[in-house]
Amino acid sequence: MRDEFLITRQGKQYVLFQGLLDEAHGQGLRGIDTELLQVPSPDNGNVAIVKAVCEMEDGRKFSGIGDASPENVGRNIAPHVIRMAETRAKARALRDAVNVGATALEELSEGDDAPPAGASYGRSSQRGSDGAGARSGARPTPIRGAGTRQDGRGGEGQGEQQRARRNPPAPEPPAEPDAGADAGSTNGQAEEAAPAARKGGGSRAGAKARKSQVDLLRTLAVEWAGDGGVERLEGRVGKPLTDLTRAEADEWIDRLTPEGRE
Repeated sequence: MRDEFLITRQGKQYVLFQGLLDEAHGQGLRGIDTELLQVPSPDNGNVAIVKAVCEMEDGRKFSGIGDASPENVGRNIAPHVIRMAETRAKARALRDAVNVGATALEELSEGDDAPPAGASYGRSSQRGSDGAGARSGARPTPIRGAGTRQDGRGGEGQGEQQRARRNPPAPEPPAEPDAGADAGSTNGQAEEAAPAARKGGGSRAGAKARKSQVDLLRTLAVEWAGDGGVERLEGRVGKPLTDLTRAEADEWIDRLTPEGRE
C-alpha cells in the first residue's frame, strides 16, 4: 500500500478507500458487485445494509457487509446512507482481497471504531509517522463538538477561539536569576531546547501535506459544512489546503474529527 493512501489519527493507522481500490486493480481486480440487502425505513431505524463481492482475475471472490444509518454517519452524509453503506461494504471486501489489516477510514462511524476526539488529552501525540509526533499532548478543540451551535453566533465564537490560537498572549518576562544561577542555567537551556525539539519533528513536519491528508480534509470539510465546506475551511485556515504543511494538516484533521459518542 502506497504511503499516500495511509492516514494516522491518534496513533492508529487507517487506509483510504481509494488506496484499497488502487491496490486491488494492481493485483488484478476484475469487478465488484453490490447488493442492497436492507432498504432504510423508519421501521428498521433507517439502517441501510449492502453486500459487496469483489472478484479477482484468478477467480477468487471476497465479500463484505456494510451498514450505515443517520446514527453512524456525519450529518451531511445522513441523506445518503445507502451510498455510504455500499462504500463500507466494498472497503471491507477489498481489504480481504488485497490482504490489508488496517481499517478503512470510510468504515468508521462517529461513535463506533472512530478514535474519540479527546483520546489524546494529557498525553503526547503518537503521530510519529507523519512527523507531527513532537506536538504538545493536548489536542486542539474540535470544530464540531457535542453541543456546538452551528448558527451565526456559534460561528463567531469559533472564530474568536481561532483568532486567540493564532495570537497568543505575549510571554511574561523571565524572573531574575538567584543564587542557584549555575543550576538554573542548565535547566533553562534544557527548557529552551524542548520547544525546539517539539517544533522540529524533523524536516518532515514542515514538509508539504500529503495528497491523502488534503483529500481527507476535503472530505471532513464537506461533512462539517456541506458543499461549501472546503471554501469555508480554507477561509479559516487562511490559505489553500494544498499549501498546508503535514503538521498543519494533522492539526486540522484532528479539529474536524467528530466527537466520539458514549
